[in-house]
Amino acid sequence: MNSTALLDRYLQVRQHSEALVAPLSDEDMVVQSMPDASPAKWHLAHTTWFFETFLLAPRLPEYTVFDPTFAYLFNSYYEALGPRQPRPQRGLLTRPPVARLMAYRRYIDENMHVLLQGGVTDEISALVELGLAHEQQHQELLLMDVLHLFSLSPLQPAYSPRWREPGSDRPARFVALAGGLVEIGHDGQGFAFDNEGPRHKVFLQPFQIADRLVSNAQWLAFIEAGGYSRADLWLSEGWARVQEEGWEAPMYWRRGDEGWMEMGLGGLHPLQDASPVTHISYYEACAYAAWADARLPSEAEWEVAARAGLLGQVEDCAWQWTASAYTPYPGFHPSAGAVGEYNGKFMVSQMVLRGGASITPAGHARPSYRNFFYPAQRWMFSGLRLARDARTGEDASEHEGFAEDVRSGLGAPTKSLPPKYFYDATGSELFEAICRTREYYPTRMETALLREIAEELSTVIPRGAALVEFGSGASLKTRLLLDAAPQIGLYLPIDISESALRKATTMLEGAYPELRVLPQVGDFTHLPHLPPAAASRARVAFFPGSTLGNFTPAEALRFLRSVRRFLGREARLILGLDMQKDVATLEAAYDDADGITAQFNKNLLTRINRELGGDFDLDAFTHLARWNPQDSCMEMFLVSHQDQEVRAAGRRFHFAAGERLHTECSHKYSLEGIAEMAAESGWHLARHWLSPEPQVGIFVLEGS
Repeated sequence: MNSTALLDRYLQVRQHSEALVAPLSDEDMVVQSMPDASPAKWHLAHTTWFFETFLLAPRLPEYTVFDPTFAYLFNSYYEALGPRQPRPQRGLLTRPPVARLMAYRRYIDENMHVLLQGGVTDEISALVELGLAHEQQHQELLLMDVLHLFSLSPLQPAYSPRWREPGSDRPARFVALAGGLVEIGHDGQGFAFDNEGPRHKVFLQPFQIADRLVSNAQWLAFIEAGGYSRADLWLSEGWARVQEEGWEAPMYWRRGDEGWMEMGLGGLHPLQDASPVTHISYYEACAYAAWADARLPSEAEWEVAARAGLLGQVEDCAWQWTASAYTPYPGFHPSAGAVGEYNGKFMVSQMVLRGGASITPAGHARPSYRNFFYPAQRWMFSGLRLARDARTGEDASEHEGFAEDVRSGLGAPTKSLPPKYFYDATGSELFEAICRTREYYPTRMETALLREIAEELSTVIPRGAALVEFGSGASLKTRLLLDAAPQIGLYLPIDISESALRKATTMLEGAYPELRVLPQVGDFTHLPHLPPAAASRARVAFFPGSTLGNFTPAEALRFLRSVRRFLGREARLILGLDMQKDVATLEAAYDDADGITAQFNKNLLTRINRELGGDFDLDAFTHLARWNPQDSCMEMFLVSHQDQEVRAAGRRFHFAAGERLHTECSHKYSLEGIAEMAAESGWHLARHWLSPEPQVGIFVLEGS
């Protein structure tokens, strides 16, 4: 990173810390509510002391220390740097006042400006990145500590009345992973703490992991089932804590006259059922998992699933307990000097948490990040995600992933199924027929646009690049790119259908004898690591067809982030998307006059009947397509004509007359919305082309 970019990043992180304390009074900032917490002003000073101690004092000529006493007051745990104020007594530091500490921050920022403008070596850049990541950690700690402080006040004040707790789009479903020999740890791209490496191999047994976190509603069921009074569910040390401290709910739950309340950064509010449960200890997480006939994932299981794009609520809801003790990875060695005390010395008696929380600064979390706390601690924003060993026998024989989604989707208050289950052999044929209807414009408009801009589009593909296509199918649109860009050195199509890949590969190898084709069988939403042949080249991904529109906005962001991690730095993504347009055109495209889309939709029920022992009567359901203006998407449903019971995946489900089963949501985009989505997922919109009406677009995203 050049000096200008590094300085901009430095100022952005530092300004965010000051924005976080803006709602606080000076009195709020001096109090320490417990030994594990620190006053807000101490956080501001300590993070500033870090830059002074490790960067300015040793590396800026003629630098004058702001105040020599600060080395004692604001050192945290660096033994090599001398004695310090005892941690439990940080709240006694009424002096220096907040105003002097803010002057200290300004002084350090001014001198860091001088240091960074003087040229940035790799060593300086690495220390600045460490200091910024360190400050972001304290931004999280500051909010944790403020919430704990405010929770003890009889006034129950809100840190911010506008604060909103994270929610969930649906209940969790278990997703299956094959296990085997996998790699975990930081992959060397971008910043990481020392405890995230070295990257190493781990063998995993087949397992399943929940794609959402445990919710408040689920935790309430655990409480009502006597979860806090059943010793058989608890680890011995955890049960002792329950008895000693009187635990009966998560840390910030309160019993109210009309039910449970929860203290959050927005103040005391009624418990929100769909929000993930937070502020639970490792002991509580283990007890709940035992009650739910599950377990906590290991950190290796969590990381493999997160990198594959299988998990929701990864980085922005709650840190997630794992079953892994916080120990060094094979080959770990702390850095030399005081900086080496950053993580290694804490590798005992603590447990690993993965992910990120609602208070985690944007961009701070990553799949390899290892957070760690003692198993009894609860004031951090900690939640849990369930895992379990792979089910065998009868469960495995009934297409577990499909069956699990059917059981979860049909058992939910609002019934829904993922659209990926449309595409059995019959469904794929029906979709090809849909693309030939008069009403369905997206395929022909996108193909025409690609043909028109192919030469221009080829200029974004470097010589020798690897072209990676998600959901490649027959690779028909890809030929337009291959014809226009002979400089492509490797084509890596990813598709769930092995037969489609085999046919496409044979066709392409005959048509392009100089091109190396490396097909990959798999679900493109579960991205593995790039094969070495592609990892060593410039990388461009191709994702046409507006398939991204089938994802929810949150899923689309997760997918785009996973693509960025999968491709690595300086990659590009060529994306085809359908644009917003008049409702009549949209609804006709999803409800053609010949009824082919209706057959395609109902074929989902046929598949359930065939593969999961279902007894759906197809004549008892009607295809419905409608525009949802609030979410800017076309929705498809199967509507029940009558009250009925149906059997599927070993269970019975009730449909009321008029009840809808949601089967697809196809989002339509504006140019502004695409640019915002790109930026939020770590890309930026570099170029775009739009077709004539009915409009579709081709977009080039570059890693930012």
